[in-house]
Amino acid sequence: MTSAAALPGQPRGIVISGPATDRAVNILAPNASAMTLDGTNTWLVSEPDSELAVVIDPGPLDEAHLRTVVETAERAGKRIALTLLTHGHPDHAEGAGRFAELTGTKVRALDPALRLGDEGLGAGDVIRTGGLELRVVPTPGHTADSLCFHLPADRAVLTGDTILGRGTTVVAHPDGRLGDYLDSLRRLRSLTVDDGVHTVLPGHGPVLDDAQGAVEFYLAHRAHRLAQVETAVEDGCVTPEAVVARVYADVDRSLWPAAEWSVRAQLEYLQDHGLIPGGPE
Repeated sequence: MTSAAALPGQPRGIVISGPATDRAVNILAPNASAMTLDGTNTWLVSEPDSELAVVIDPGPLDEAHLRTVVETAERAGKRIALTLLTHGHPDHAEGAGRFAELTGTKVRALDPALRLGDEGLGAGDVIRTGGLELRVVPTPGHTADSLCFHLPADRAVLTGDTILGRGTTVVAHPDGRLGDYLDSLRRLRSLTVDDGVHTVLPGHGPVLDDAQGAVEFYLAHRAHRLAQVETAVEDGCVTPEAVVARVYADVDRSLWPAAEWSVRAQLEYLQDHGLIPGGPE
């Protein structure tokens, strides 16, 4: 789930339904909307010479889409061996149970309520399937259970809703927390600096080929929004709704309810850091 407003200076790419890297293929779900951009990117990931594949975020409960994912793997001579979830929002995870029935796979996620099977996912986990290696990167903030998957062989990271191909993501308060989200962005920045990650394979929108630029943009955007929210409060905006009307005046009003989640997260962050009244004593 996203906030889809395009912003100046934002990295851009091309929406890809098909091969995006040597190991990752996108199957775009037919659920386009203001909140999901072009639709949910379901990722089929495998080593080129392997018969086994991993699916990340099967997407909504759409029978035709789920079968298309299976058929895409079969046409490539592959069997889906595992299903992973970046987080539990329905546009990413609602179809996971049915997809597990179609493929006979286990579903691994951070949230135990989303798992099918005994194994979850956590910080430091490395998934190896058919020679493929995926490293689990905890990235709470958009939601408490958000994860990214580092694909070292392609110098890529699959980011779910933590970084999008277009627009910026919602910090889905109260489950999502801004402090956690900023820490997660810094963690992703370290992947670009220390591990050479250059490609973002997002949960919505285009593939981005400047991962570091995307992270820096997100960090700068969050700092800018925080300053705007702080100023709005100082100018007398005393409710989240009033802050949204002031700070997001140039954003489509259909996105204001989602913007309010982020504003509530921003207000909580500013209060916790003693920058506006109302924080802990």
